[in-house]
Amino acid sequence: MMLPGFPDAQPLHGLAGGVLIGLAAALMLLGAGRIAGVSGILARGTGIAPGDMEMSSAWGFLVGLPLGALLIALTTRWEPADFAAWPVLVVAGALVGFGTRMGSGCTSGHGVCGVSRLSQRSIVATLSFIAAGIVTVFIQSMIGG
Repeated sequence: MMLPGFPDAQPLHGLAGGVLIGLAAALMLLGAGRIAGVSGILARGTGIAPGDMEMSSAWGFLVGLPLGALLIALTTRWEPADFAAWPVLVVAGALVGFGTRMGSGCTSGHGVCGVSRLSQRSIVATLSFIAAGIVTVFIQSMIGG
């Protein structure tokens, strides 16, 4: 499905991804009784922060994320986007990690799990993420990126 004016948009893929993320978050909450916030699970798996999740379960979740992407890549014609050089991605990832610790959660924890539970902190955090994204796109469009 093509959207006029947006030749690269793939809304059905986005919808499918959103449904899968929602199902995974619901299964995690109903099955394990915990929020599927990736930054918290990463902090627990690496020992950066304590938590109620077993370290082996945290690592199972973390290993499953890239393995799921690999499975999709191997069974479909999907190829990961080439956004930037590895050093840029590493620095960007470190900055995101710092931000998630400072903000007490990441987009998956706040945006998917927190907003669905009507957490005021998560609603404010998600609005901040969206506002920062809008500002970033505006600045990029102004400088020709």
